Amino acid sequence: MAIKNRKEYRRYRIKLRVRKNITGTLEKPRLTVFRSNKQIYAQIINDLEGKTIVSASSRTPEFPGTPMAKTEQAKLVGQLIAKRALEAGVEQVVFDRNGYLYHGRIKSLAEAAREGGLKF
Repeated sequence: MAIKNRKEYRRYRIKLRVRKNITGTLEKPRLTVFRSNKQIYAQIINDLEGKTIVSASSRTPEFPGTPMAKTEQAKLVGQLIAKRALEAGVEQVVFDRNGYLYHGRIKSLAEAAREGGLKF
């Protein structure tokens, strides 16, 4: 992987450190989060089969088009991923913060997913 700057390299190293201990199985898939400057994405992945079970993002059509704060976006994505996961029969997940610090948008998404019914 070509590293562009120190911040990306730091996140990449943290990501590898977290991922060596976390794997998603069929019983407990992995809930991973990606955060860009404007959007936030979440996926629930079964790593044994290499398949995405459900996904949600702030770019989906169900998402309201009204301008809002990024933490509010993350909260809505967390509720959406929890709803879709429960519909797919997934109740327990392992949370993969993907190298990001657990605060702000990542924390907001995780708490909203917990409130939506996911256990992790």
